[in-house]
Amino acid sequence: MGQLLFLQPPHRRVSFLRDTKSIGDLSEILFAGKLVLAGYRVAVPLGENQRYDLIIEKNEVMSRVQVKTGRVRSGVVRFNCYSSHAHRNGPSTRPYTGEVDFFGIYCRELDAAYLVPIADLARLGGSLRLHPTKNGQERHIRWGRKYQLRPISSEPVRVGDEPLDGVCDSDAEAPS
Repeated sequence: MGQLLFLQPPHRRVSFLRDTKSIGDLSEILFAGKLVLAGYRVAVPLGENQRYDLIIEKNEVMSRVQVKTGRVRSGVVRFNCYSSHAHRNGPSTRPYTGEVDFFGIYCRELDAAYLVPIADLARLGGSLRLHPTKNGQERHIRWGRKYQLRPISSEPVRVGDEPLDGVCDSDAEAPS
């Protein structure tokens, strides 16, 4: 039998985050946690055949959320607004238009989560600006801070007697 992963020397260990499915699963879990801290109720649909990953509820309104992994590139969080599949006839893409209400973006590099209405995005790609542009452009910019989820509690979140680092109060409202 093969050795267990943690018993292998460090140079032989393989991260489980090397395939898109594992990366997406982790983004989904961490995004759901950010939603809960921001005051949303979160449900996970049974099975994986729906076009959405989560169902959220806030203020008695339920919405469908497709979670995507965001990556920082040149001061912008970038993410796909479509699913892709490989078939016999080659790869294909399919947008989520009419099938989800929000994109939930989790960016591991920033440990940040964004809840963006699908109507605010282009059909195939999304971007959220983190810093001002080099040329000073301000029109038609989708600022990440507008969509970023923030914890609603001013009290530290505790597990047992220990506060959790990184969970703090914010004056910003979570999108509703």
